[in-house]
Amino acid sequence: MSRHVVARTSDIASGGNKVVTINSREIVVFHVNGRFFALLNRCPHEGAPLHKAACVAHLSAPEPGAFTRTRVGEMLRCPWHGWEFDMATGQSYFDPKGTKVRSYPVAVAEGRELAKGPYVAETFPVTVEDSYVIVEA
Repeated sequence: MSRHVVARTSDIASGGNKVVTINSREIVVFHVNGRFFALLNRCPHEGAPLHKAACVAHLSAPEPGAFTRTRVGEMLRCPWHGWEFDMATGQSYFDPKGTKVRSYPVAVAEGRELAKGPYVAETFPVTVEDSYVIVEA
């Protein structure tokens, strides 16, 4: 897998998301609780766009009638049929062994680290003539 710079951390508000296209795949990047998660922007059930999913808490019940909410906002509820997935792993909670949303590793890097490369970019000579910018391609 190759790395792709998709946004500044400030471009995705806390609790928000951003859809990016990488290698012809729509991937949604979520910013929740100071962490970033990336998932294929497609529910495995019927293809609903997960960027429209509700971000909910993990709910557990150690005993009947006693509910505990944890990881608030880190679970996705599909907008079409309510299937729930863990943002960190893509794991479903109705069928943990058989159904999963593809997840992608996410890292946050300082701009000065990215500037080190190794990046290869196609360049073109540019000149300025009498207030006109001219690109030679």
